[in-house]
Amino acid sequence: MSDYEFITVEEPAPKVRRISLNRPERRNAINNAMRGELLDCLQRADGDDGVHVSIVRGAGSCFSSGYDLKSDLGSDQPYFTPQVGMQWARHASEGWMSLWDLAKPVIAQVHGYAMAGGLELVGACDLAYAALDAQLSHPVLRFALPDFGWFPVHLSPRHAMELHLTARAYSGEEAERIGLINRAFAPEDLEQSVLEVAEGIAQTSPAVVAVNKRYVHTAMEARGSRSIIRTGGDLQAGPHLAALGDAAELTRQVKESAAKS
Repeated sequence: MSDYEFITVEEPAPKVRRISLNRPERRNAINNAMRGELLDCLQRADGDDGVHVSIVRGAGSCFSSGYDLKSDLGSDQPYFTPQVGMQWARHASEGWMSLWDLAKPVIAQVHGYAMAGGLELVGACDLAYAALDAQLSHPVLRFALPDFGWFPVHLSPRHAMELHLTARAYSGEEAERIGLINRAFAPEDLEQSVLEVAEGIAQTSPAVVAVNKRYVHTAMEARGSRSIIRTGGDLQAGPHLAALGDAAELTRQVKESAAKS
């Protein structure tokens, strides 16, 4: 695992793997290579008897500023995705939903901010914890649907509607209140608190953890979670996207919004 370029990996406690998104100079903007490395590392952990749970966090000042819009996200994608609906949205969603299929849980540890694609990664994780002063937002909602639109799946309709229609930013404290994350901790306590959660999971039989994780995701499937998320990408490929102008203009607007945040 030492050959990774955009993530770092450590084991801070027995049977706990901690992965850091490691582009602090770019606010951990997620390019295709980083996504490929992250998915590869989590998949390896799923087959490693020495790992029972994984933590994903960001290096430097924040969790992640989102997808790296200065990179070519349409090229060198780390896995095949058919040209269905908006291809990038389907591609991003299928990758993040693959975390749901892992037997072992993945925990998001958020400090600073998690924006746009960074917040989508938070939704892909089975559990999410943040600092009280963290900022969680998806500014792309001012222009389009998310690429991985998990909010209606996890949140109450009222809270999902507010997030989608206002694109407001939520503090860690607010995010806990509406169910965007599990719990918020004081910034100085976040790392240790998340590690304690992970250690508790690691002490349980992996077979039992896998069954419990699958049970919850089965309930999500019964509510149509994947179909809902995939429909979001399909909607963007039709008149909703056309009404916004071409893809280049949309990208320009998103970059401007991210620069102001």
